[in-house]
Amino acid sequence: MLQKGKFFFLSRPRRFGKSLLISTLRNIFEGRRELFKDLWIEKNSKWKWSNHPVVIFDFNGITIDSTEHLKMSLNDRLDDVANQYGVVLKKRLLKDRFKELILNLKEKTGKGVVILVDEYDKPIIEHLGKGKERLSASMGNRDVLRDFFGIVKETDAAPNLNFVFFTGVSKFSKVSVFSELNNLDDLTMHTDFTSLLGWTEEEITSHFKDRLTMLADKQNLTVEAALEGLKDNYNGYRFSDSTIRVYNPFSILKCLDEKAFKNFWFETGTPGFLLNLIKERNFNIPELEKLRVDVETFSTYEIEDIKIEAILFQTGYLTILKTDYPCFTLGYPNREVRLSFLNHLLRHISEIKSEAERSRFLLLSKYLHTENYEEFFATATSLFAAVPYTLSRKTDEGYFHTLFYLMLFASGLETHNEVITCRGRINMAIIYADKIFIIEFKCNQSADTAIDQIKEKGYFEKYLITGKEIFLMGINFNTSHRNITDWKVEKFRNEY
Repeated sequence: MLQKGKFFFLSRPRRFGKSLLISTLRNIFEGRRELFKDLWIEKNSKWKWSNHPVVIFDFNGITIDSTEHLKMSLNDRLDDVANQYGVVLKKRLLKDRFKELILNLKEKTGKGVVILVDEYDKPIIEHLGKGKERLSASMGNRDVLRDFFGIVKETDAAPNLNFVFFTGVSKFSKVSVFSELNNLDDLTMHTDFTSLLGWTEEEITSHFKDRLTMLADKQNLTVEAALEGLKDNYNGYRFSDSTIRVYNPFSILKCLDEKAFKNFWFETGTPGFLLNLIKERNFNIPELEKLRVDVETFSTYEIEDIKIEAILFQTGYLTILKTDYPCFTLGYPNREVRLSFLNHLLRHISEIKSEAERSRFLLLSKYLHTENYEEFFATATSLFAAVPYTLSRKTDEGYFHTLFYLMLFASGLETHNEVITCRGRINMAIIYADKIFIIEFKCNQSADTAIDQIKEKGYFEKYLITGKEIFLMGINFNTSHRNITDWKVEKFRNEY
């Protein structure tokens, strides 16, 4: 990257090491060779280790609550850098002062200026999903960033720059924040940079042998089984056509330190704005297991028309499972993300706050496995009734399907949604070690209609080879009652 160009952008999920990458670049460009002693770049490259002036904009430390405060905070940052290098800024307007800083630093040091921007999108996404007033602040901040950073492309400033690097969680399209910066080389889905952040399995096994052994001993596992646990919980991120998958480095470090498999990623914060958007748009959550999108999904991210699919990919809740260019199949990268995200969604969408109510989710699995259908549906209907009326005004099959799916997931059931067969799509299949339930949902119809569809479409044929008992389940949701009003379960028999 350092040798091939000048202007770069990289989007990655949180806790993937973006800030550490910015720090690494800073120290490389400041010529601090001693920090890289015995590392590859110090031993094997021809890097000249020149000391360039480096300007860092870390939006974790810049005030972003309003457009005016953002402008003031950026001005303060320019003053701090100017004082650091002993130059004087005489201009008054924000963007003029930025250009003046670049020109003065180049003139004083004789070296090209390096611009490093961390979490560039925070002034925008911090306000999303929080009402119209906050949306207005988001749009205002976007416009400030567009004008401010547009300076680095201007003919006066660009020749005085040596390297420019932006990073963040979200990738806004070129007609937005980066409309003035269409010369940025986007590395987000570049196959050569798939493993720039995150760790490959080879890196983990080579650099953490001792830690893997300690984890295995603590969990009474073999090293191979411990590695499988790491893979199941924290691997799976794929950012391009390349088949390389990487582990979340934050979760790996926490797991190896505590010697336990936990959901570390979600302990650092919940995706509030994303959960709000999903609820506002009544997004069909079961589709996220295998979501098919086209390539345009990754390049059309605008505040006024946010695509939830794009945000889910950029924030790390979904990753690439399969590529069939120009189409991609997205899904959850690993167990940690899937479990935590769906549990957060259930609490957020249902607003069932009572621990007593939430503990009843666990009964669903028990009743279904023992084929106690009366208690299963009595529990399910009582949970639906606990959902506040204001959340269920947009009631349709998708709404009920989503909420029912989340409830079953919270009970620990192995659920498969929108299962494709040669004759159609099964709404849901629940898999036990000894039995399978094939479920069809209807809205304002009848359970018999749902059962008839399962039979007519032959949805059970897919599972005959398993040798397990197969049950057909039809469920009807009534939009007036906002609940299940009819259900039926039949055991599969060959005469079907």
